Amino acid sequence: MSEIPGKGLIQGLAVTMKTMLKPAHTHQYPDTQPELPPRTRGVIALAEENCTSCMLCARECPDWCIYIDSHKETVEVPGGRPRQKNMLDRFAIDFSLCMYCGICIEVCPFDALFWSPEFEYAEGDIRNLLHEKDHLGQWMATVPAPTAHDPNGEPAKEQVAAEKKK
Repeated sequence: MSEIPGKGLIQGLAVTMKTMLKPAHTHQYPDTQPELPPRTRGVIALAEENCTSCMLCARECPDWCIYIDSHKETVEVPGGRPRQKNMLDRFAIDFSLCMYCGICIEVCPFDALFWSPEFEYAEGDIRNLLHEKDHLGQWMATVPAPTAHDPNGEPAKEQVAAEKKK
């Protein structure tokens, strides 16, 4: 049995022609924005008013890329004695070190850190990837609202508490 000369070449050209006739799946990125999944991890945003300077995020970060400075102030409590409160002076994340694992977001007990789908924050100089609290706070506007509770899952804590009161 003899092979047909050029059979492989003909098969290769057939695959090429089939591919050429299909529409392209390429997105023209700067001109056309991609449709991102709802839980896209882009950059970490900070809700400064929720941060109590507890330092849990900085301690748990495997890359040590979170920097927090704070001081204590005495706050007057109506009808009570004065209390000490941590005041946030500096909160910075060095995104040149961050590996976007999300541990800081998971351990924050006060919901001060969130994933933002913003991904266009490239810099020409690596030193500009250290973002301070004012810049991190600007990304809070891009954080999507939490998803609705799954009706087939466990009831929400608020719902359980309300049913216990009844």
